[in-house]
Amino acid sequence: MSNKTFITAARLSRGASTIALAGALWMTGTTAAMAQAAAEDETNDDIVVTGYAAALDSATTEKRENDQIVESVSAEDIGRLPDASIGEAIARLPGITSQRLNGRANNIAIRGLGPDFSQTLLNGREQTSTGDNRAVEFDQYPSEIVNQVVVYKSPTADLVGQGLVGTIDIRTIRPLENGGRGIFAVGGRGTMADLGALNSGSNKYGYRLNGTFVDQFADDTIGIALAASYVDEPYQLQEFNAWGYNNVGGNALIGGSKSYVTSTQLQRLGINGTLQWEPNDNMMFTFDGFYSHFNDDQIKRGIELPLGFFAFGTQLSPTGQTVAGGQIVGGTFTNVEGVIRNDVYDREADLYSLGFNSVYDTHDGWKFTVDLGYSRTERSELSIESYSGTGYGTGVGATDTIRFASGPSGTVFQPTLDYSNSSLIRLTDPLGWGGSRIQAGYWNDRQIVDDLKQFRAEVEREMEGTLSSVQFGINYTTRDKSLNPDEFFIGLRGGASSLPIPASSLLTPTNLSYLGLGPIVSYDPRTLLADGTYVLDRNTSQDIPAKAYTISEDLLTLYLQANINSELGGGELTGNIGVQAIHTDQSSSGLVFANGVGSIRTRGASYWDVLPSLNLSLRFDSDLVLRFAAAREIQRPRLDDMRTALSIGIDNSVVPRVYSGNGGNPFLRPIRANAVDFNVEQYFGRGGLVALQLFYKDLKTYIDQDRVTFDFAGNPLPTGLPVSSTVGYLDSRFNTGGGSFLGAELGATLPFGNFAEALDGFGVTGGVGWTRTRVRNARGQLSAIPGYSKWTANATVYFERSGFNARASARYRSTFLGDFNGFGGSPTRRQALDETIVDAQIGYDFQPGSALEGLSLYVQGQNLTDERFASVANTATPLQVIDYQIYGRRFLAGFTFKF
Repeated sequence: MSNKTFITAARLSRGASTIALAGALWMTGTTAAMAQAAAEDETNDDIVVTGYAAALDSATTEKRENDQIVESVSAEDIGRLPDASIGEAIARLPGITSQRLNGRANNIAIRGLGPDFSQTLLNGREQTSTGDNRAVEFDQYPSEIVNQVVVYKSPTADLVGQGLVGTIDIRTIRPLENGGRGIFAVGGRGTMADLGALNSGSNKYGYRLNGTFVDQFADDTIGIALAASYVDEPYQLQEFNAWGYNNVGGNALIGGSKSYVTSTQLQRLGINGTLQWEPNDNMMFTFDGFYSHFNDDQIKRGIELPLGFFAFGTQLSPTGQTVAGGQIVGGTFTNVEGVIRNDVYDREADLYSLGFNSVYDTHDGWKFTVDLGYSRTERSELSIESYSGTGYGTGVGATDTIRFASGPSGTVFQPTLDYSNSSLIRLTDPLGWGGSRIQAGYWNDRQIVDDLKQFRAEVEREMEGTLSSVQFGINYTTRDKSLNPDEFFIGLRGGASSLPIPASSLLTPTNLSYLGLGPIVSYDPRTLLADGTYVLDRNTSQDIPAKAYTISEDLLTLYLQANINSELGGGELTGNIGVQAIHTDQSSSGLVFANGVGSIRTRGASYWDVLPSLNLSLRFDSDLVLRFAAAREIQRPRLDDMRTALSIGIDNSVVPRVYSGNGGNPFLRPIRANAVDFNVEQYFGRGGLVALQLFYKDLKTYIDQDRVTFDFAGNPLPTGLPVSSTVGYLDSRFNTGGGSFLGAELGATLPFGNFAEALDGFGVTGGVGWTRTRVRNARGQLSAIPGYSKWTANATVYFERSGFNARASARYRSTFLGDFNGFGGSPTRRQALDETIVDAQIGYDFQPGSALEGLSLYVQGQNLTDERFASVANTATPLQVIDYQIYGRRFLAGFTFKF
């Protein structure tokens, strides 16, 4: 019997990418060869691998044949499992997981470390990001345009733009590798959020549409692939958030609450196109284009309550208190003045990506490759805070007496005021946050532009003997990223201290009953800006321009790599040995402030990194593969940490006085590590695999927040007080001492048909990962690494036969230092608790010969156990909950039709 997987693979060059068109493409189309193969199966009894099984077979083949340590998923895997984005699919790979944002998996953690320690490519090229850092947010890329994702866990010399723990390469369709007649596929799905429409004007239902066209022309010398996807879907969130916890008589007490109901409407248009031209057997030209328009419109409504920090006159009743586990978990607060919040967070981004690749193969041992890439992201983030309450300032309006009960899911309340009473609640500055200024809200607009250009050229020479070929290449990347904040205080018309909420602006009250707070007044602050009720007053504080930055980075990479293919000890030895030499020229422009006066400074650094690498794979006839990899690896600093902006003052609390400052560090060097990997992989039957991966990274340098001695000479310095030396202290990010990072991963793909014919169609795939870190800061203390999880695990159980398919997936992540959204979208890091996400899907593909051949129907369920996303002040104090977010379940029903 033969095993048909319908995979066409071609290596144009590592400078472009390793191309693989895998299995039956769902959402993005499928090869017409599938139907033909099914007909052949009836006549020659061949086993035809299609659907999800073909996708797993493709991933297994990619892992087995690659000389690096890799994980991969094909388009069938991404399209047919319950995944809102490719981030959801990547998170099911061994040793990989994700963090949810508004219920979507948009940040990826590899080997237990967060997105600050990996890199993402599109068709082998570096990409700009929609975040403040380098990390790509995966919900920017529609799953329908993606053909395959490969995660490299070990680097090679010719892998440009690599990360410390891994490099993710997103690959789109290559039409000349399709190998069949034209494909045209359309699809659509409906979405339902089971939390309902939590805010007035939000939606419970959404939809998603997509279409794909792939064909070849001119005697198969020209290929075209076009794909488009449009999403308009709601996401709902119920959140508890605590300011923190106070110590009262030796017991912890909730200090305050800022809890919201959040409704998000995600609209995303993604378009991808590829043109390939093969004028003769020696030449191949490939043109790529990708565009994404992303709009995340969010309304947040809730109440901010000053409680156990006893600010603004709040008191704790001495009677009726309940204490458990060293915490006051029940009691009554009196004289509480709450702040009603109606906030907006509107995030909009346009991402452009263009690429050109040409390959000239002489077929006598020489190959020449030229690759050009361009990526640009333009992002706007508008945050509007809007405050209302019973009166202006403290001790003016009505106060509340609130019972509270704290537990493992946060704190619930029993208020006595009706916060939905529009005659009681007014637009004002309830707690006097503006000081002498009447501040009824805050307006913050962040404009980010990220621009990247890349040029690459490579020459490869085939050889005879142990070294099968040698590659030499040069790559030049230039990147510029800038942030310009624009911030205003929100005041009231005519300078009023308070105004009634215009009746025309009032919306249906938002219900906070899940917190016991009941309904609250609701309105859209944008309408109050439009009708003149709100007026803007620019914030002229030096803190605003100090946030701005322009980062420039030029990287020249030279690499030399020898590829190995030889017989050794009854097995076949393959792999590569090589070295990268990278020259970095980085600079940052920004304001340096002294005495409140800013002056522009441009500072930076240039340096070399030399990165040797070795990958060896010993393959035996028994399908046992042993792998060994060793390399010097780096991870470049966060771009926002490299800003020049600096604020300098004088610390009068010490004698003698010293200069003090805080800001960014344009002199940061990368995190550097020496890494070793060892794999044992056993392949068997059709797509079967069991693999054990062991890895160790010796971190030579790390980047951490610290206070260090710093010489401020050469900067504008404050005047007015005598300071004896220019040497003081600076709070910033610095390169610190290193540490270690080690772990193990066990992964398996088990098609049960390999063990018993009656079980054909059943199978399971997944893995578990364990990591341990020992990283020290400048003081020699152990430092928490953002995104680090000690344990990750995932599993998918599936069944496919005669067109019917069903599968269930679960992924687990242990506690980690997670990124939560702060004001203006800036990340706030807190200790996130462990979580387990469960998804499932059932569907049916109408079989060849039926009247509805080409039609596929499916129903999906996401987050079926309604898993929370939560953080605590400390894992040793589980009742001190900081965040407790409920996203609810999501149900989807859809179809695809392939012509």
